[in-house]
Order: sequence, then C-alpha cells, then structure tokens
Amino acid sequence: MRIVSAEAPIGVFDSGVGGLSVLRAIREELPEESLLYVADSGNAPYGDRPAAVVIERATTITEFLLASRVKAIVVACNTVTVVAIEKLRSWCPVPIVAMEPAIKPASRYTKSGVVGVLATTRTLESPAVARLCALYGSKVTIMLKACPGLVEQVERGELASDETRSLLVTYLSPLLAAGADTLVLGCTHYPFLGELIREIAGPNVTIVDSALAVARELARRLGANSQSSPPGKEIEERFFSSAPAEQARTVMAGLLGRSIEVHGLEVLHPSTRRDQSQCSVCPSGD
Repeated sequence: MRIVSAEAPIGVFDSGVGGLSVLRAIREELPEESLLYVADSGNAPYGDRPAAVVIERATTITEFLLASRVKAIVVACNTVTVVAIEKLRSWCPVPIVAMEPAIKPASRYTKSGVVGVLATTRTLESPAVARLCALYGSKVTIMLKACPGLVEQVERGELASDETRSLLVTYLSPLLAAGADTLVLGCTHYPFLGELIREIAGPNVTIVDSALAVARELARRLGANSQSSPPGKEIEERFFSSAPAEQARTVMAGLLGRSIEVHGLEVLHPSTRRDQSQCSVCPSGD
C-alpha cells in the first residue's frame, strides 16, 4: 500500500461525465477533500464495449491518477466496476472504492414487490448483478432493463430533449406496466436524468442510486487509514477529459451548475506494465 499525504487529492473517474453525480455526493459528504476528476468522454460509452477495451481504459486512467499522487480512487462507473475492478485492485497501491447498483436497498423500499433496474448492457450481463439479484430477489421481482443511448444523451448535455424523453418512455414503460414502484439507476449518468424520470414515472415511484453510499464508504476508508484531509486546508478541484476541452467544459459545467476549467488528456501509448513510474496518459493544455 502506497503511503500518500492526507492532504493529497482523491481521484474519481468514469467513462464520461456521469461520475460527476458521484463527485457531487463526495463533495457533500467530504467538504474538506480535494478532488481530481477524469472523464473518458472521448471513448464513451463503455457499456457496449468489449471487456478488454474497458480494462485497458480503466488501467490507463488509474495510472494517470496514480501519477497525480492521489491517495484514493473512486471508480464512478458501474461498467468499469463489474468488468475491471478485480484487476485494478490486484496492483493498485491506493484504496479503490467502486460502484454497485443499489439493488439491496431497492428490495427493501419496494411496496409492490417489483423493482426495475436501469443500466448499461455490460453492467446487466455481469456476474455482479446476477449475484445481487440472487441475494435480494428471492422475495421481490427484479426486472433488468438495458438502456442504450441514454449515456450518449447525457454526454451531449441533452437532459430533457424529445429524443431523451422518447428513450426513457421506451425503457420505463414495461417496468411501470409490470408494477415497478422502485427504480434503480445502475449507471452514474442516469441521476442527471432524474427529473425527467420522475416526471415520466410519477410521484409514487422511488428512485435510488449508489452515489451517497459510495461517498460514505470512501469517508469510512479514509478515516480507517488516517487519511482524512485536515480541516482548514485549501481544497482543490481539477477536471480532465479525453473529449475536446471546450465541449467537455460546456457539458460538465452545465451538469454541475457552476463554472469549471477542464484540461485535456492526451492518450499516448497504453501501458501493459504495472510500473508506477510510467503513466500512459498525460495532461495537455486546454
């Protein structure tokens, strides 16, 4: 385990901008922490990519974060979690906190006994989701719904367009018709569509995601390792994207509701080594 200063930042990454929903929860739970966020929007979405591609991208970004001297990493992407988390943890020298679709709490919240899970194809086909369904689906019906196209809509900042609404109506209709009164947002992009989902699903449907649980687990891990940032320290937030910087800045600032600077990431040659002195992505100018 690498020893890093408690004042070091926390690294957060996702296939794109969706992980900003997790970053928001971390900021609320841990206001004293500095954060470094990486959006791989130039290669999004991951949900329908081969596993080898997802692992390579996750490895490349993790190497960048380690080169930036982060003290912990949050994998704010359900697809990376189910595909690559074991490989990342096998060599990464800092703690990694990852996502898990909120099927467990949803199974407790439902009154109708029907839970709908919205996620990417890759996430829903994973052994991790099968395990969650087996553990918590004995007394409730869990309906899995792949939602191709939604990640792309969020990546474009189209949170309430006619196309986004049409996609959501298509995906939600069979779940609601089957009596689902609880919806699990199993992709970190989807909370940004929460307002539209609530409008379509109605006021009696409960919507759950994992962002707050991840933020609390991160706080617990930092505290257990005596790595919580000391109070009164000046905090820093830095944002990187593999998409064109101006495009990324517009979308990410819109999702966060505040002005931010976004730095570009120039992908060089993805490393196949676990040598921490070699990083396969380097920051470039805006």
